[in-house]
Amino acid sequence: MFAAGLALRAQDAPKLAVPGAVPGTEDATFSADVKVVNVLASVRDKQGHVVSSLGKDDFVVTEDGRPQTIKYFSHETDLPLTLGLLVDTSMSQRRVLGQEKSASFRFLDRVLRAQKDLTFVIHFDHDTELLQDLTSSRTDLQRALDQLELPSDSRQMRGSGSRAAGTTLYDAIYLASNDLLKKQQGRKAQILLTDGVDHGSKTYLNDAIEAAQRSDSIVYSILFADQEEQRPMAPMGGMGGGRRRGGMGRAPVPMSSGPDGKKILQRISRETGGSFFEVSKKLSIDEIFDRIQEELRNQYSIGYTPDKTDNSGFRAIKVTTKQSGMKVQAREGYYPR
Repeated sequence: MFAAGLALRAQDAPKLAVPGAVPGTEDATFSADVKVVNVLASVRDKQGHVVSSLGKDDFVVTEDGRPQTIKYFSHETDLPLTLGLLVDTSMSQRRVLGQEKSASFRFLDRVLRAQKDLTFVIHFDHDTELLQDLTSSRTDLQRALDQLELPSDSRQMRGSGSRAAGTTLYDAIYLASNDLLKKQQGRKAQILLTDGVDHGSKTYLNDAIEAAQRSDSIVYSILFADQEEQRPMAPMGGMGGGRRRGGMGRAPVPMSSGPDGKKILQRISRETGGSFFEVSKKLSIDEIFDRIQEELRNQYSIGYTPDKTDNSGFRAIKVTTKQSGMKVQAREGYYPR
């Protein structure tokens, strides 16, 4: 069941393919009287080093420009984590998919704590499919990663036209947020492994970002592009900024010369409070996963009760430190429930 009011017609809403899934499962609901807003934040100094020694009185939080009183504060190094791994398996990734698979398992093997953290694996090309539902089993996760493969001829035949060669990135974020992460409590994050170019999603970029914000999940984007496989064509389907109901009124992503995967991924991570990384000769995918692991282990949880009590519209959040020279990474806002 999808969140009411998103800019998608019911018949056009993306569906998450789940092998052996039982139809009719309902989303969990949230209590309407919960008014505490929780923000996860990471802090780095001028040299880019993670700062893990700050206290409640070191932070300043504003909502729509109004100062808020921090009532709850803790270091999140020990709280459970729900993590989604979203992997692009379109043909543009054919030369890098093997590296993504092996590096992903090394990362999960290091960061996940048995009986405490949960992970799921989604892959996306012309369809978005759940390969592994929430689990703490490394065996199950390894099996799911082993199943990551490029679209076969038989899978391509399921689509038609441009859909057969698609990359449903926005659908993957929307479905991971709405169908899986929204039901969970505590810390929640998504890791995207993709070149950032969407081709064929039913979801718009704005709606994918909104779904992540509504699920209270942060998104880490890893741009892993095969330089010999850059696609010059403009995408079709639910591309660009598209429609957005209310919110911050952000401008659509320009499309005159085709999408810029890097800018798209930077925007997704910035607006949800995550980080953007790009695999290069100077920064390997394993080094990127090390940085994500460091951030996940050094987060601050900041909670406040907003002074505005109605449930309408997007609320902009800004988290800063009283000490100069610190860079705070946190989501840009939320939608009241």
